Amino acid sequence: MNILKELTIDSNLNNLYLVQQLIEEVCDEFNINNTYFGNISVAITEAVKNAIIHGNQSIADKKVAVLFAKENPAYTFIIIDDGNGFDYKNLPDPTDFNNNTFTGTGIFLIKSLADKVDFKNRGNTIEISFFTNSINYALSSDRANKLTTYHKNKSTQMLKKM
Repeated sequence: MNILKELTIDSNLNNLYLVQQLIEEVCDEFNINNTYFGNISVAITEAVKNAIIHGNQSIADKKVAVLFAKENPAYTFIIIDDGNGFDYKNLPDPTDFNNNTFTGTGIFLIKSLADKVDFKNRGNTIEISFFTNSINYALSSDRANKLTTYHKNKSTQMLKKM
C-alpha cells in the first residue's frame, strides 16, 4: 500500500484537531464532497478516539499513527496505536436491547459509515476504507437511516432505565 500522508500524535484527545486537519487536507486534495466528508471525518475521529482511550489508555507517551493511502477506488485511513489490541471478533452488538453496556458503539459507528473495515495486528491497527464509486445519495441515505434508528433506540432504552 502506498502511504501518501502520515500523522503521529500523542495519546491526548486535545490532539484530535490535528486528525481533523489531516482529513480536511485529504478531502480537499482529492475533491471529496461535503456529504462524504462527514462520513470520513466521524469514522476516522472515532477510530482515533478509540485508539487513544481504549488502545493506549490515554497514556500520553503512547502514540497513535494515522496513515492515508489512495488505491482506486479506495481512500484508506490506517490507525495504529501502541496498545495491546483487543478481541474485535467478540464485541457486543450495540443495537441489541439486551446489551446493557455501551461498548462497541464506536466500532458500530465506524462500520456504519465506512465501506470496509479491517482489524490487523491483534486489533491495535484498523484500516478504514471509503470507495469513490459508493459516494451516492442512496448509500448516504441508507447510512443516515441506520444511524438515526440506532440513536432513537438507544435514547429510548436509556430513558426506560431512568
